[in-house]
Parts: sequence; C-alpha cells; structure tokens
Amino acid sequence: MIPAESEPLILAAMPVLRETHVEDLLGRRLRDVNGVPVGRIEELVAEIRGTDVVVVELHLGPGAFLERVTDFAGRIPPLGPLRRFASERYRVAWHQLDLTDPDRPRLSVGKHELDHI
Repeated sequence: MIPAESEPLILAAMPVLRETHVEDLLGRRLRDVNGVPVGRIEELVAEIRGTDVVVVELHLGPGAFLERVTDFAGRIPPLGPLRRFASERYRVAWHQLDLTDPDRPRLSVGKHELDHI
C-alpha cells in the first residue's frame, strides 16, 4: 500500500531487523540495562519445540565457562576442585536479552534481577 501524500510514512519509525547467528553471541560481553557488566555469554540452552529449535536461556560469567570445563575436568581427579570456582554464573531468559545491536547485546533487566545458578 502506498500512503497518500497527506499520510505520514511510518516505515522510518520501524526498527530494522537484522539476522543474528546465535553462535556469534558466544563470548560476547553482556551488560545489564544500567550498563553494569554481568559477564560473557558462555552457553546457550535450547529446546526442541515442534519442528523448531528455540534458544530459551543463556548462561553467563566465569562459572558458566567453568561449568563446561569441569564437566570434563571433574572426571580427572587433580582438576576436580575447579568445580568450587563455578559459583559465579547467571541464567538469562531469552526474553531478557536486548539484541537491538547484536554486536553489543544488553539485558533488558538489571543484574540483580537475574537468577544466580
């Protein structure tokens, strides 16, 4: 539909959608809505819903990184104590993520509102 000359063109106010590959988010630093650093995106959690694979949450922080490492390293006795350093990690629901600028992802909530896992 072409707007009449008297009608405003609303397209200029619409956000520009950009395709983002979730693997590009891994390792990105994430800040909360107030600009406070929360941690790096270390893990993506997805579920199968019908024929789709849907990202439902992210895990952040050094603990999330160590979570992956210690799953393997915990089986090696000298590296087992690494698990105690895995305490600083956060769970971010997908809807709490602001991808307006995928190169600088942000949270739509404050750090204090995140689930500590």
